[in-house]
Amino acid sequence: MTDDRPAWARRIAAERAARDWSQRDAVRALRAHAPTELPAEDSMIRQWKRWESGQTPNDFYQPIIAALFGTVTHALFPAPSRRDGNSEILAASGMETLEIVSRLNRSDVDSATLDALRITTDRLCSEYPYMPSGQLIVEGRSWLRRVVELHTKSLTLAQHREVLALSGWLALLVGCVEYDMGDRHAAESTRRAALSLATEADHPEVAGWAHEMRAWFALTTGDYRGVISAAQAGGEVAPHHSVAVQLAGQEAKAWARLGDRRQVEVALDKGRRLLEGMPHPDNLDNHFVVDPAKFDFYSMDCYRLVGENKLARTLAEEVLRAGTDFDGRERSPMRNAEARVTLGVTAARDGDLEEALTMGARALEGDRQSVPSLIMTSRELAAEMKRRYASEPAAQDYLARLQTLGNEKPGFLPS
Repeated sequence: MTDDRPAWARRIAAERAARDWSQRDAVRALRAHAPTELPAEDSMIRQWKRWESGQTPNDFYQPIIAALFGTVTHALFPAPSRRDGNSEILAASGMETLEIVSRLNRSDVDSATLDALRITTDRLCSEYPYMPSGQLIVEGRSWLRRVVELHTKSLTLAQHREVLALSGWLALLVGCVEYDMGDRHAAESTRRAALSLATEADHPEVAGWAHEMRAWFALTTGDYRGVISAAQAGGEVAPHHSVAVQLAGQEAKAWARLGDRRQVEVALDKGRRLLEGMPHPDNLDNHFVVDPAKFDFYSMDCYRLVGENKLARTLAEEVLRAGTDFDGRERSPMRNAEARVTLGVTAARDGDLEEALTMGARALEGDRQSVPSLIMTSRELAAEMKRRYASEPAAQDYLARLQTLGNEKPGFLPS
């Protein structure tokens, strides 16, 4: 039989089951997150049944239910899309690339040209999740050079700051792709350039993302105290921007790897509260926008690390659902890869070697990969394989494949 309930209804039932709660347990837990007194218990249980059957909660209950399950409203109850894909981004400027480049060659720069550059930068950052790394690095570096050359033009003070900010965003993008491709030293140099540009432009959001990149680099190289330091530094620089949410997520991941469950929950709750209070983003595809669904991705990673298998599996399935279009095209292949690793880890812990190997192999298949992050999470699956199935030939084959990937990109992880 097909389950035609909305995705959010299936999810709240799955989240409840992952916690081994009855519907009565869920209602009682819900009261702790409500700002005011809720109706009587039997009435609330009937209401809960209606929600799980697909009747949409009203605006009062939606954030309370989201808080109950440690997520944010728009991750559980997605808002309607405000944009129609990258075609709208490209059409907004009314300029082709050739015309933009032609305008950049003029002695002065007008507002229309800067508008076109903003839209082009947004487009490139929106292509990060799925454009092949080799193609994106070429385009990103090309546009970065063009924008940096604008510093030699006659600019007003406002235009100068705008050009510095655009240069910073493009440097951040290029640095991310360099790191994805395994060029650690180039990525760090580009990250430092982005931070310098942000400082000169007095642009806290770009600066915050430069600190977030340092946290990410530290996470994938096993420097967990470095992650916490970078996350806290970035949070101080950009406390009111969405990057603060991602910084909290990186901090939570570090605490999870250090084995401090309490600090994991503190960091996750800090990020959740920040994100809940922010407006819904206009462009969910932009890599430097923290969309609501990404918070589930952070939590998934943490719960896998602390051994909460049911919660990790439930969130991994949600990450895959949110990251895949109705036609099967993957909108978020890198997140999906890590979700499959999570499913592999939980399957290995449950004694299902075949499922663990299937998920582990699928995680390594994608064309668009962040190699350091994928190696880091896959090694967690490898550790489970070694611990439980070291004598199994199929497990040995997977470990050999992962070792080959690690040898191709040395220097990211401690041995």
